[in-house]
Amino acid sequence: MVRSGGKRSNTRHLFKRSFRKHGPEAAATYLRVFKVGQCVDIVANSAVQQGMPFKYYHGKTGRIFNISRTSVGVEILKAVGNRCIPKRFHLRIEHVRPSRCQEAFKDFIKKRDADRRAAKASGEKLIVEKRQPKGPNPAKVVDGSKVEFLQPIPYEFMV
Repeated sequence: MVRSGGKRSNTRHLFKRSFRKHGPEAAATYLRVFKVGQCVDIVANSAVQQGMPFKYYHGKTGRIFNISRTSVGVEILKAVGNRCIPKRFHLRIEHVRPSRCQEAFKDFIKKRDADRRAAKASGEKLIVEKRQPKGPNPAKVVDGSKVEFLQPIPYEFMV
Protein backbone atom coordinates (compact mmCIF):
# COMPACT_ATOMS: atom_id res chain seq x y z
CA MET A 1 0.00 0.00 0.00
CA VAL A 2 1.35 3.43 -0.94
CA ARG A 3 1.99 5.93 1.83
CA SER A 4 -0.51 8.78 1.61
CA GLY A 5 0.59 12.40 1.39
CA GLY A 6 -2.48 14.37 2.44
CA LYS A 7 -2.70 17.96 3.61
CA ARG A 8 -1.87 17.06 7.21
CA SER A 9 0.70 14.34 6.56
CA ASN A 10 3.90 14.44 8.67
CA THR A 11 2.35 16.84 11.20
CA ARG A 12 2.30 14.53 14.23
CA HIS A 13 4.69 16.72 16.21
CA LEU A 14 4.22 19.95 14.24
CA PHE A 15 0.58 20.49 15.28
CA LYS A 16 0.98 19.01 18.78
CA ARG A 17 -0.40 21.14 21.61
CA SER A 18 2.05 22.23 24.29
CA PHE A 19 2.29 20.58 27.69
CA ARG A 20 -0.78 21.46 29.83
CA LYS A 21 -2.23 23.59 27.00
CA HIS A 22 -4.86 21.08 25.81
CA GLY A 23 -8.59 21.71 25.77
CA PRO A 24 -10.71 24.62 24.58
CA GLU A 25 -9.11 27.90 23.61
CA ALA A 26 -8.89 30.68 26.22
CA ALA A 27 -11.19 33.69 25.94
CA ALA A 28 -8.20 36.05 25.60
CA THR A 29 -7.55 34.60 22.13
CA TYR A 30 -10.90 35.88 20.89
CA LEU A 31 -10.61 39.27 22.61
CA ARG A 32 -7.33 40.18 20.91
CA VAL A 33 -7.43 43.27 18.68
CA PHE A 34 -5.75 43.04 15.28
CA LYS A 35 -5.13 45.93 12.88
CA VAL A 36 -4.44 46.03 9.16
CA GLY A 37 -0.69 46.12 8.52
CA GLN A 38 0.16 44.44 11.83
CA CYS A 39 2.73 41.62 11.81
CA VAL A 40 1.43 38.26 13.03
CA ASP A 41 2.97 34.83 13.56
CA ILE A 42 1.09 31.92 12.02
CA VAL A 43 0.92 29.10 14.58
CA ALA A 44 -1.66 26.41 13.85
CA ASN A 45 -3.85 25.43 16.80
CA SER A 46 -4.87 21.81 16.35
CA ALA A 47 -7.86 22.16 18.70
CA VAL A 48 -9.57 24.25 16.00
CA GLN A 49 -9.64 22.57 12.60
CA GLN A 50 -11.55 25.29 10.73
CA GLY A 51 -9.45 28.01 9.13
CA MET A 52 -6.21 26.14 9.77
CA PRO A 53 -3.16 27.03 7.65
CA PHE A 54 -1.30 24.54 5.50
CA LYS A 55 1.70 22.99 7.30
CA TYR A 56 4.25 25.01 5.26
CA TYR A 57 3.00 28.28 6.76
CA HIS A 58 3.22 27.10 10.40
CA GLY A 59 5.79 29.33 12.14
CA LYS A 60 5.92 31.95 9.37
CA THR A 61 5.40 35.68 9.93
CA GLY A 62 3.14 37.81 7.73
CA ARG A 63 1.14 41.03 7.60
CA ILE A 64 -2.61 41.44 8.01
CA PHE A 65 -4.33 42.81 4.90
CA ASN A 66 -7.98 42.13 5.82
CA ILE A 67 -10.04 41.58 8.96
CA SER A 68 -13.39 39.80 9.11
CA ARG A 69 -15.63 38.65 11.95
CA THR A 70 -13.81 35.43 12.88
CA SER A 71 -10.67 35.54 10.77
CA VAL A 72 -7.88 37.72 9.45
CA GLY A 73 -6.32 37.88 6.00
CA VAL A 74 -2.57 37.35 6.11
CA GLU A 75 -0.03 38.01 3.36
CA ILE A 76 3.39 36.36 3.44
CA LEU A 77 6.26 36.07 0.97
CA LYS A 78 6.97 32.50 -0.11
CA ALA A 79 10.33 31.65 -1.66
CA VAL A 80 9.74 29.65 -4.86
CA GLY A 81 12.86 28.93 -6.84
CA ASN A 82 14.75 32.22 -7.22
CA ARG A 83 11.85 34.56 -6.48
CA CYS A 84 9.47 35.49 -3.66
CA ILE A 85 5.76 35.18 -4.38
CA PRO A 86 3.26 37.06 -2.17
CA LYS A 87 0.67 34.61 -0.85
CA ARG A 88 -2.63 35.82 0.61
CA PHE A 89 -5.03 33.69 2.63
CA HIS A 90 -7.51 33.98 5.48
CA LEU A 91 -6.93 32.27 8.84
CA ARG A 92 -9.09 32.08 11.90
CA ILE A 93 -7.79 34.16 14.80
CA GLU A 94 -7.00 31.02 16.83
CA HIS A 95 -4.16 30.32 14.39
CA VAL A 96 -2.43 33.72 14.54
CA ARG A 97 -0.77 35.69 17.34
CA PRO A 98 0.80 39.15 17.39
CA SER A 99 4.43 38.99 16.32
CA ARG A 100 7.27 40.43 18.38
CA CYS A 101 9.52 40.81 15.33
CA GLN A 102 9.42 44.63 15.36
CA GLU A 103 9.65 45.31 19.10
CA ALA A 104 13.33 46.31 19.11
CA PHE A 105 12.84 48.54 16.05
CA LYS A 106 9.79 50.29 17.56
CA ASP A 107 11.64 50.84 20.86
CA PHE A 108 14.52 52.37 18.90
CA ILE A 109 12.13 54.71 17.06
CA LYS A 110 10.47 55.82 20.33
CA LYS A 111 13.84 56.49 21.96
CA ARG A 112 15.07 58.39 18.89
CA ASP A 113 11.94 60.57 18.79
CA ALA A 114 12.21 61.32 22.51
CA ASP A 115 15.86 62.31 22.06
CA ARG A 116 14.89 64.44 19.08
CA ARG A 117 12.22 66.30 21.08
CA ALA A 118 14.65 66.86 23.97
CA ALA A 119 17.32 68.18 21.59
CA LYS A 120 14.82 70.51 19.92
CA ALA A 121 13.71 71.86 23.29
CA SER A 122 17.32 72.55 24.35
CA GLY A 123 18.18 74.04 20.94
CA GLU A 124 21.00 71.69 19.95
CA LYS A 125 21.33 69.52 16.89
CA LEU A 126 20.78 65.77 17.34
CA ILE A 127 23.02 63.36 15.47
CA VAL A 128 21.28 60.00 15.26
CA GLU A 129 23.71 57.14 14.91
CA LYS A 130 22.59 54.17 12.89
CA ARG A 131 22.10 50.88 14.64
CA GLN A 132 25.31 48.88 14.64
CA PRO A 133 25.71 45.13 15.01
CA LYS A 134 27.32 43.89 18.21
CA GLY A 135 31.05 43.79 17.57
CA PRO A 136 33.65 41.34 18.87
CA ASN A 137 34.51 41.19 22.56
CA PRO A 138 37.26 43.60 23.71
CA ALA A 139 40.84 42.33 23.91
CA LYS A 140 42.19 40.99 27.20
CA VAL A 141 45.72 40.65 28.60
CA VAL A 142 46.51 37.38 30.33
CA ASP A 143 48.84 37.60 33.34
CA GLY A 144 51.45 34.82 33.00
CA SER A 145 53.03 35.25 36.45
CA LYS A 146 50.42 33.12 38.20
CA VAL A 147 50.57 30.08 35.93
CA GLU A 148 49.95 26.77 37.69
CA PHE A 149 51.32 23.65 36.00
CA LEU A 150 49.34 20.47 36.45
CA GLN A 151 51.09 17.11 36.61
CA PRO A 152 49.37 13.75 36.22
CA ILE A 153 49.25 11.60 39.35
CA PRO A 154 51.69 8.65 39.00
CA TYR A 155 49.96 5.33 38.61
CA GLU A 156 50.41 2.90 41.51
CA PHE A 157 49.66 -0.77 41.09
CA MET A 158 47.79 -1.94 44.22
CA VAL A 159 47.67 -5.68 45.00
